[in-house]
Amino acid sequence: MCSRRNFIQHTGLVTAAMLIHPHLLSSKTKTSKAVGLQLYTLRNEIGKDVKGVIAKVAAAGYKEVEVFGYNTTDQFWGLTPKAFKELLDIYYLTSPSGHYGQDRFLAKGGTDDDLKTHIEAGLILGHTYITVPSMGGQFRNTADDYKAAAEKFNKAAELCKRSGLQLAYHNHASEFEQTGATTGYDILLRETDPSLVKFELDIYWAVRGGQDPVTMFKQHPHRFAMWHVKDMDRAQPELNTEVGKGSIDYKKIFASAKLSGVKHILVEQENFFIDPFASIGESCKYIKEKLLPFSE
Repeated sequence: MCSRRNFIQHTGLVTAAMLIHPHLLSSKTKTSKAVGLQLYTLRNEIGKDVKGVIAKVAAAGYKEVEVFGYNTTDQFWGLTPKAFKELLDIYYLTSPSGHYGQDRFLAKGGTDDDLKTHIEAGLILGHTYITVPSMGGQFRNTADDYKAAAEKFNKAAELCKRSGLQLAYHNHASEFEQTGATTGYDILLRETDPSLVKFELDIYWAVRGGQDPVTMFKQHPHRFAMWHVKDMDRAQPELNTEVGKGSIDYKKIFASAKLSGVKHILVEQENFFIDPFASIGESCKYIKEKLLPFSE
């Protein structure tokens, strides 16, 4: 028989476990979908205290992180991929993707040495995607430049595939500038193999580039495996603000989530009007409570 004292002790332990590990809560919570953070958002903070920053990211409600800035010297802010993975594990965080520059691979006669180190680090962190964050200007001046880049991306994606990873491409606004009768982004979509190369649509930069994300989803369904989500300040559109405070119609965009093929929602903010940690908390809360239900 369970005594009253034992029952109270047991209930207290369960309650404590729920507080420490909220993922143990029942399925009746509003959503179980993960929201991630591109750590570039906290680029000014993470190099000073990587462990403290990761703890605060988890406390803000995030379940995934996207890394950036890896190099063979400093690696991940002074931590090896293995040590950084162990840090993420402490806070039940996963890392589906990382931003890894590929300009050396894109160059004429370029080497795949960097890409191989990126794949190695990505495998340790448990990535699904090796994501190209941008291209140097020399690779996107003309339509032929974009076609050459697309050909290189297909080759890089083949290397990724051999290791069980997939290549993805992240945009800014420049890819949406006219290049002849089309745009650089349309060339990349058309010239890359859909089975090999996915796209991480930075929604803010797409809107800045004059695009309607929902129209893009209709024209290229299931190509956008990841989204970068940040809002556009109403008074100063060249600046970001917390999701839900700006001018981008995210409810409409999230309603088309299935059509886009999105698997990972990642907050990224490049400037702040308020404390960065308060900001990322606001965006995470808004997405979970106001936007994810639209995508179901």
